[in-house]
Amino acid sequence: MQMAPVRRLAVIGLGLIGGSLARALRQAQVVERCIGFDADAGQRQAALALGVVDEVASGAAAAVTEADVVVLAVPVLESGTVAAALRPALMQTAVLTDVGSTKRSVLAALRPALGTALRRFVPAHPVAGTEKSGVGAAHADLFRGHRVVLTPTEETDADAVDRVRRLWQAVGAQVETMSPEHHDQVFAATSHLPHVLAYALVDLLGRLQTHQELFRFAAGGFRDFTRVVSSSPKMWHDIVRANRDALLPVVDQYVEALQQLRGAIDRDDAARIFEIFSRARNVREHYLRSTSAGAQP
Repeated sequence: MQMAPVRRLAVIGLGLIGGSLARALRQAQVVERCIGFDADAGQRQAALALGVVDEVASGAAAAVTEADVVVLAVPVLESGTVAAALRPALMQTAVLTDVGSTKRSVLAALRPALGTALRRFVPAHPVAGTEKSGVGAAHADLFRGHRVVLTPTEETDADAVDRVRRLWQAVGAQVETMSPEHHDQVFAATSHLPHVLAYALVDLLGRLQTHQELFRFAAGGFRDFTRVVSSSPKMWHDIVRANRDALLPVVDQYVEALQQLRGAIDRDDAARIFEIFSRARNVREHYLRSTSAGAQP
């Protein structure tokens, strides 16, 4: 069944993800008109000049007036404040969704902000992005072939979930569903922890007196591992704070694993070092084979 077009889409937050989704939905011709708002006037002007949106609004409430679908693409710790600001202007039938990397914190913040309108809110997390930020980096193919995780609750309206699912499918994404709690545990381990490790490593090296020489000789492996440090510090500051309950246990587990490896190195335990490295390599090779075949890792 072909999806009915969105008459008026409002995107609140015109960064990489919000801007890319606006571009993608317009390119897919499932949106008749797209209105954007960003707290940064420069981002608003750029979004309009680049043709990411049809028009920009002066505020969040103005943007969502008469919108039938609203996308919150703001830092996760700002979700509640933004939702409260736009709530009076929402149409009763409007569907809301977000693009945040944490789900329990967003739901907790939106519950008092939206009241009964929470049932029309569909939490979503597109598992896509780059280390770049800002609307200038937005492109329509960002989500094609990537997963988008929806985390509806028992009170979420089924029709709203279906509409949001169809929107993501229209831009080429693979849509999956899980609980907010499970989502936060999964991404604490697979996304949030790697970012924390990369930020910590670069910060450590940058504070050493020899950092200039170290960075001069850094090779491809260092660039690959630390690429994510070029991401928005504000966004990741919010994510690790919002998901700290799920993140801290996996940080502790990583510290324990690192201590075990350190002990093996200190003892010159060749067999143990080789065992850890081989096991890790096998896990990663299995992951690559699974994902290249289109299967679940």
